[in-house]
Amino acid sequence: MEKRLHPELVNMFLELPDVFYTKENLAAKRSEMLEFVASMSAAVPVNNDVQISERHVPGTAENSEVRLKLYEPRVKNQSLPGILYIHGGGYILGSADMMDVALQQMVSELECVIVSVDYRLAPEHPFPAPLEDCYAALKWFSENAEELGSDSSKIAVMGSSAGGGLTAALSLLARDRNGPSIMFQMLLYPMLDDRNITQSSNEITDNRVWNKAKSQLGWEMYLGNENPVSLYAAPARAVDLSGLPPTYACVGDLDPFRDETIHYVSRLTQAGVPTEFHLYPGCFHGSEEYFPFAEISQRIIKEYHAALKSALHK
Repeated sequence: MEKRLHPELVNMFLELPDVFYTKENLAAKRSEMLEFVASMSAAVPVNNDVQISERHVPGTAENSEVRLKLYEPRVKNQSLPGILYIHGGGYILGSADMMDVALQQMVSELECVIVSVDYRLAPEHPFPAPLEDCYAALKWFSENAEELGSDSSKIAVMGSSAGGGLTAALSLLARDRNGPSIMFQMLLYPMLDDRNITQSSNEITDNRVWNKAKSQLGWEMYLGNENPVSLYAAPARAVDLSGLPPTYACVGDLDPFRDETIHYVSRLTQAGVPTEFHLYPGCFHGSEEYFPFAEISQRIIKEYHAALKSALHK
């Protein structure tokens, strides 16, 4: 792994610990992640230009409400485009609180309103619960955009890792249900294929990063007893990708999701979906979140911010 890393990342990568996820240690790992996120957020100066609030909005019959976090400019001089943000975590980890710093920065840079959805996690809540929470959030955002100073015709959806998989699934679901309009989808190294049949899904085994074993555990917990596997659970299984929103996708070449992302992007293009794609040499899964100040990480972030800004304000 070290021999293939981007030169900027090698020394920092060597300091990463081995991390194992099991059914038995999952609760502890979730707590560790939240504690780490809280400590990182506390170390960053408060962004007084962005207002953060919470809403609990109607969910499905089995989940009466969904928790959302809203990020808005304190001053709005016009109707702003919106982003529905879906966090990552292999379908089994994370929360809407984990990206506070990054989402505040995006609000300031992109002049938008962001709604982050705190969807339920597997294995306690396997598919379709997390996706239905995301759909409920999209529906609420679209119906209440004017109240938020936003525009229901200008809502993008984005996410990384499992959040990217849920973004792809949500775009398919909204299309097939004739649901709320999605103007743009951003798939950051998305978790799309439960079958683990690509070269990259099998070649990344280092426990310091997201790897084959972690993917297998995430899919096992997310899918539960799902058989056959729905295209809305694993979007790589979708046959028809036509009619989906314009797309931006990126992935590192040391990411287990490299090949499934490349394949999905290729199929989007073949289906006539306007698509921009970036493959970053020497980068592993979520490397720009691990080491945000590395030059290559800054480039990754700047390029997807630029794509978002162009899509939102065209």
